[in-house]
Amino acid sequence: MRTRGGQRPNWLGALISILWLAIVIVPIYWIIITSFKDQSTYFATNTMRPPPDPSLEPYKRVLESDFPRYFLNSVIVTVGTIIPAVTISFMAAFAIVRGSGWFLRWTTILFLAGLALPLQAVVIPVYLIIIRLRLYDTLLAIVLPSIAFAIPLSVLILANFIRDVPKELFESMRLDGASEWGTLWNLAFPLVRPALVTVSIYNGLTVWNGFILPLILTQSPSQRTLPLALQSFQGQFQIDIPAVLASVVLATLPIVVLYVLGRRQLVSGLTAGFSK
Repeated sequence: MRTRGGQRPNWLGALISILWLAIVIVPIYWIIITSFKDQSTYFATNTMRPPPDPSLEPYKRVLESDFPRYFLNSVIVTVGTIIPAVTISFMAAFAIVRGSGWFLRWTTILFLAGLALPLQAVVIPVYLIIIRLRLYDTLLAIVLPSIAFAIPLSVLILANFIRDVPKELFESMRLDGASEWGTLWNLAFPLVRPALVTVSIYNGLTVWNGFILPLILTQSPSQRTLPLALQSFQGQFQIDIPAVLASVVLATLPIVVLYVLGRRQLVSGLTAGFSK
């Protein structure tokens, strides 16, 4: 059996795709339906069956705890990391592509070296630096290292996109009397906006789900972020499974909203990246 284009249908690929879709969808389905179940009837019913009477009590119990504070802390840390990291990375990438000289060449090597250093390998020096700066147990203690670890990869990605901008456009801007600063924001910024969105979403997901830095650099409950909050909910609600999963759903919603808002820019940025 052949298709209209003369190619045989890939039944094996379709079967693998369906199996992978089931592997991804089934846990999400279970998390969502369980978050609407009542704890008293959870163990007495089929765990994969939707609740006959959905209940918002698990969400109420989560929201009545310190979850809003943890959520706000994660928002502050994520936004406080993305805006400086992407801005600095964009300007650095523009300088590397448009500039020349040994200093910029060594700067590129420095960013490449930054990619070779995993967070786990330098967590103790970072901890000691934060202690010396007297920033321990503050949100700024999480933000500063997060910015440092987000910059190297962001610079390399944005530099590749800026290199694809035709040089004639830069020369025409220069002939029109535009400065490098004006060229940066009036020409390069609009053209690499999909890459900026892609880098922002990637760094946002990394910081939002970050666990090591909040665990090492904070101590008091008031400075916890959502990953640490989920751990505490598992201890506080170790039997109340619907409340634990309700906190997971609430922690995931901002990521879904961020993807929906930046979906077009993200897809175009990834498509351009793969086409290089």
